[in-house]
Parts: sequence; structure tokens; C-alpha cells
Amino acid sequence: MKKLVLRIVLLAFFSISHFTAQSQEKVKQNSTYYLQAFYDQLFLGHPIIKQANLLSDFGKQEIRLARGNFDPKLYSNYDEKRFKEVRYYQTWESELKIPTYLGIDFKVGYERNSGEFLDPERTVPATGLAYAGIIVPVGQGLLFDGRRAALQEAQYARSMLEAERIKVINKAILQATKDYWSWYLAHHQLLINQKGFDLAKVRYEGIVERIAQGDAAAIDSIEAKITVQQREISLQESKVILNNAKLILSNHLWDADSNPILLLPEVIPTQNLNELGGIATLDELLAFAKENHPELLKYDFKTKQLEVSRKLSIEMMKPVINLNYNLLGQSPLFEDSNKGAFFKNNYKYGVAFYFPLLLRKERAKFQQTNIKLQQNILERTQVSREILNDVNTLYNDLKNIENLLKLQENMVNNYQILLNGEQEKFFNGESSLFLVNSRESSLLSSELKLIELQFKYAKTKAELLWAAGRSI
Repeated sequence: MKKLVLRIVLLAFFSISHFTAQSQEKVKQNSTYYLQAFYDQLFLGHPIIKQANLLSDFGKQEIRLARGNFDPKLYSNYDEKRFKEVRYYQTWESELKIPTYLGIDFKVGYERNSGEFLDPERTVPATGLAYAGIIVPVGQGLLFDGRRAALQEAQYARSMLEAERIKVINKAILQATKDYWSWYLAHHQLLINQKGFDLAKVRYEGIVERIAQGDAAAIDSIEAKITVQQREISLQESKVILNNAKLILSNHLWDADSNPILLLPEVIPTQNLNELGGIATLDELLAFAKENHPELLKYDFKTKQLEVSRKLSIEMMKPVINLNYNLLGQSPLFEDSNKGAFFKNNYKYGVAFYFPLLLRKERAKFQQTNIKLQQNILERTQVSREILNDVNTLYNDLKNIENLLKLQENMVNNYQILLNGEQEKFFNGESSLFLVNSRESSLLSSELKLIELQFKYAKTKAELLWAAGRSI
């Protein structure tokens, strides 16, 4: 009978090593979904990342739109009036205007007008009138104008959209990374709870066998049964949590055509935290955040946009003085070759002047731009401080978790030593089943705590990189 009891005890208390070896063999058979492979899949077809990448294309079109202000423009107008068999007038005017980045506009045109009641001012030779001219702003618009301002603002807008693209992608990566490590946590919690349940079940079966042999009272099985039930509850909860974690992680899995991909049941997360890689120093993270954080870059480019707007508002306070000069000549397409030379001693010129006396609109626009500029600078100052403080805070948290991980790993090893020692004492008749069970529960709890700390470490590192403006 004593040999039977010893066999049952050995089966119950050495099943930890058996279960661990069995679990490791099962892991080898499963497919590990490494973190880098997960990121590769993320960039392949995630709709949010694809949507973010469209911001770059949108920024290019913003610049193209602004450059449209410098496109040559072709204009043509034909007008004719007849009444009671009388042709009052027939007018035809065509013009090509070519704007330039210097603010000077070139133009060439042709007009041909006739009729009994034609406005004398519009009278031209029978063959028509051709002209080539230039419009030069010598006041407002000489150094800067709305077209040049729109192009510069579009260039800064493109840079802002690029910063927004990085921000959106970083946020998507952060959420995906946190969900990946939540899956890691749920997977390892299930393994630990499964181990605890199997140990409690083996122990309960051993006690039932002892009762059947008459070596233990029936009441002894109650505590063992309660332990089995408690750990079965924890095991079932772990299974639900793991299934939900897989579903949540599947939100980030898409193929190249943005079709959803489900996480297969046999796939498991990485087993090695070293895949996270090293972490930069605090000074490196702070320096990177100051120079490259997408949120700060957006404020910087917004400042440059407002400076362009401010420069334009100053230009708008100048008077409008436009010089317009045209060379005129009869069209060679409709005249004999013996007639006068093209553009010979014929011209048309003028000066246009405009200036609002009080400049209230212009001065208000200038002051509004100054106010927006100050607001943007002050807001950037506040956001910059919050970002740097977040980096410092998360870096401190990460270093603290690193220390806690070392302590917890030592604690797990010490609990294992205590359990082994308690088992040894129990075999020598110097301990009780209750104490061995208590040591085992403490070991399982410390292992769960270790997994939670590993999860917090990985999550905090992802949050630290995101706070510094980096992705992975």
C-alpha cells in the first residue's frame, strides 16, 4: 500500500516537468507568428495604412492644384448681331495669356470686328488685328502675389499631410502591437492555467485512489475537488480571453487586396521577448521627438504656412500699379505681303492703379494672421512639452518594469525551489499535502505575474516609441 501511495504522490508532484516538456513539444509543432512577420503583414494590406498612404498622393495634387494658377489660359469669344437684314456687328476675339512665377503675364491675341453699328473703339483693319503684350505689376504683386503664395502654402500643406500620414501609421502600428502582446499574454496565461488544472486533476485522482484503498478519508477529496473546480474556472476564462484576443488581432490582418485574414488556431505568438530588440537611450528618444515627431512637424509647417500668409497680407497693403503694353499689327494671315510690316509703329499701353485709402481689410487680415501665428507657436510649445514629458514618463516606466521583471524572474525561481523543497519534505513525511498545494499555487501565481510584466514591458515599449514619434 505504501508503494501505491508513493507512486500516486510522485505522479502528482512531478507532473510539472512532464507537462512542461509536453507543452514545449506542442509549441514546436505549432507555427510561431513572429512580430516582424506580423508587421510585414500589417504593411501589406491594412486599410488604415493604405488610407494613410493616400495622403501623400493628396499632397501632390495640392501642389498640382496650386501650379494650375500658372497654366496658360486660352480665351475666345465670338459675338454677332443681325436685325432686319442689317448686320449690326460681328466681333471675334481670341487671346492666349501666359502667367509666370515672377508675377509678369505675357499675352498674344487676335481680334476681328466689323458691322454697321460697331463701336468705333473696336474698329480694326479688315484683315483683323493681332497683338502681343505684357502686364507688369510694379506695386502690389511685384515681389509676391497670391499665386506664388498658394504654391508655397501647397508645398507646406503636402509636408503637413506627410506628417499626418506618419502619425496615422504610427497610431495603427501602436494599436496593432498592443493587440499582439495582448494575444501573447492570453496565450501564456492559458498555458499556465492549463498546467495548474492538470496538476490539480492528477492530485485529485490520486487522492480518490487513496480513498478507495482505505488510506484516506472521503473528506480529504473535497479540498482537492475545490482546487480542480477553481482552476477549471480560470482555465475556461483563459480560453475565452485567448479566443477574443485572436479575433481582435485579426482586425489588423489583411492580404495585399485588403481582404480580411483570420488567425489560424494552431498559430502561436513569439516565445522570445528578445524579438523586441534594444531600446534607444532617453537622450536619443528626446532628440528624435524634438526633430521628427509628426505632431510637432505639423505645427512647424503650419507656422511656415502662416508666415507665407503674413507675407502676402503685407504685400496686399501696397497699391496696385499694373503696366500694360501691347504691340499691334494687322494680321499677316489676311493681308497682302506688300502691305505694311507686322507690328510697325503700332502699340497700345496703359497703367492701372488701385489703392484703398483706409486699408482696414488688409490691416485686419495682417493682424489675424499674426494672431494665428502666435496661437500656433504657443500651442506647439505646450504640445512639445507634453510629448517630451510623455517620453520621460514612459521611459521611467519601462526601466522600472525591467527591474521588476528581473525581480519577478528571481521570485519564480525561488518559488520553484520552495516547491521542490516542500515536495522533498513531504516525501520524507515532514510536510503536508496542504503545504505542497500552497507552494504550487504561489508558483503558478508568480508565473502569471511574470507574464503580465512581460506584457506590460512590451506594451510600454510600443507606447514609448509612439510617444517619441517612432513606429517600430
